[in-house]
Amino acid sequence: MQFHGKTAIITGAAKGIGKEIALMLAEQGAYVVVVDIGDASEVIGALQERNLQGMALQVDITDYSAVEIAVREILDRRGSIDILVNNAGIVARGTILTMSIEQWKRVMEVNVNGTYYFCKAAIPSMISQKSGKIVNITSIAAKTGDLTAAPAYGASKGAVSTLTRSLARQVAQYGITVNAVAPHAIETDMSAEWSEEKRTGVVESLPVKRMGTPREVAAAVCYLASDDAAFVTGETLNVNGGYLMD
Repeated sequence: MQFHGKTAIITGAAKGIGKEIALMLAEQGAYVVVVDIGDASEVIGALQERNLQGMALQVDITDYSAVEIAVREILDRRGSIDILVNNAGIVARGTILTMSIEQWKRVMEVNVNGTYYFCKAAIPSMISQKSGKIVNITSIAAKTGDLTAAPAYGASKGAVSTLTRSLARQVAQYGITVNAVAPHAIETDMSAEWSEEKRTGVVESLPVKRMGTPREVAAAVCYLASDDAAFVTGETLNVNGGYLMD
């Protein structure tokens, strides 16, 4: 198991893509820390059913002091943080005309600040151990602009993509890689909001002619978190059924 003995933090892991990432990392030997603002008992139950290792922490990732406390607790319990997956994110619907200032600020706080806060809190320990893997979940919207969401979503994910490259340059000398995964057309709560007409149109736009699964996103994350990707940093891996090839 390629992650045996490794400690992995996954934010926004109570459900959806984050849950699948946590389960797949655990299946491959990692001790997973399921971070979410909500109840993560379902994920912990799934881990226990499979005799996999992990724990849950309820954390508001927009509160840096709460993030620091969480990271300190993880280090006290486990001694190291080997993998950090910044998956937590929210979306807003609407246009520049209908989106409120409060919605804009909230999307930025969760998607950008939350990612930055966990990186800032976890990287010092990775520097000390001279190793670490960070994988940020961004979006196709970071590259194309928003297709179905309000403009804050694509802007926030664009910021995460740029943060990924900036951090990759800064911490590579310490044996730390920083990469991102950009999903599109994945079966999640976000895509469940689409009308049937919208879903049909999206599927038709994809060369593979089907929606993707959270499990397929998790597989991409596991690759970037593995030693097989040791020479890959500052990259964003598309997982979009061929919709965008760049």
